[in-house]
Amino acid sequence: MYHIASEETFEDGQVIFREGAPGDWIYTILSGSVEIFKNVDEKHIVIEILGEGEVFGELGFLGRIKRTAGARAIGPTTLGVIDRAFLDHEFNKLASEFRYILTAVVERFKKMLDRACDFQERRDARVQKAIALSFKDRQTFVKAYTENISPGGIFVRTRKPLNSGERFLLKLQLPDLSETLKIQCEVAWSRTTAGESRGEAAGMGLKFLEMSAENRQALNAYVEENREEAGGS
Repeated sequence: MYHIASEETFEDGQVIFREGAPGDWIYTILSGSVEIFKNVDEKHIVIEILGEGEVFGELGFLGRIKRTAGARAIGPTTLGVIDRAFLDHEFNKLASEFRYILTAVVERFKKMLDRACDFQERRDARVQKAIALSFKDRQTFVKAYTENISPGGIFVRTRKPLNSGERFLLKLQLPDLSETLKIQCEVAWSRTTAGESRGEAAGMGLKFLEMSAENRQALNAYVEENREEAGGS
């Protein structure tokens, strides 16, 4: 499908490139997953989780700009580096007006991404709290806890994380509430015990998909209350 010049392998958590680095190469994921992220005011914001067959790094090439975000491997990951000579040849065949339009689109997208991440950081700040939860994995019913929580998702600390993309019903027990919150979730990313040697806890990041209006209200109230206690704005 692509003209692959070489292959590169990365361990779980290894940074592929950082925001602001030269954008010389485009990658395709041959196996594993890649997290695209930005750091805004020392906060780590996950933009997207990419899987096998997907391409990333194209903005730097098309816009001839530095990387608009960072990328790191989730689990053992193998990438194909798309042949730069082939890309340059095809890109230079485009009319100069069309190349200018592509560059303008990339610049506009970069500005939109920066604004969106800044807004997300303010809206979706995480609260560092240990909260009991439970979910059913492939075989058994699992009890665990979260280390941080936001209105949009949580990190679950577990040495047996589910695979990225798996969906399930999460039961979350907030303090001072008699009823557990029932939330449909999707695994945005997972990290095995391999990352523990670098001080990264094994677990999985969950994205909230569906919950009742009452549960949403209770969750938002809990996060806001604890943000205020921690001195958040």
